[in-house]
Amino acid sequence: MNLNLTTGLLGLALAALILLLLRRDHLYVMHALFWVLVAAAAAVLGLWPGLIDRLAAWTGIFYPPTLLLLGGLIVVLVKALHADMLNTRLEREVRRLNQRIAMLEADPPRSAPTPTAGLPVQQRP
Repeated sequence: MNLNLTTGLLGLALAALILLLLRRDHLYVMHALFWVLVAAAAAVLGLWPGLIDRLAAWTGIFYPPTLLLLGGLIVVLVKALHADMLNTRLEREVRRLNQRIAMLEADPPRSAPTPTAGLPVQQRP
């Protein structure tokens, strides 16, 4: 097998693995969409290697693998930024839930009103 076919098959296998993980609920839909797009890009570039050469010529990049590395770096940076945004949101939610739990534990339990509840302290039996 040549390199193009191997890379294309690896991209398709990665897409199948992502769909399997999604089906078994090991991966969220939002994350699976990203990884399916990565697998599709790997399959397309593997089956059509001239595409990266054409894109590099169109953008004015003289060494086509540089475009591939630049694209990969941008994708990794965007993915890291998105992961940090999700992590920040989850930490904020955990902090708020901890504060609610602390407030609920600090409040004394409210019981049913007693007949002497409204009387001043001196008049209670």
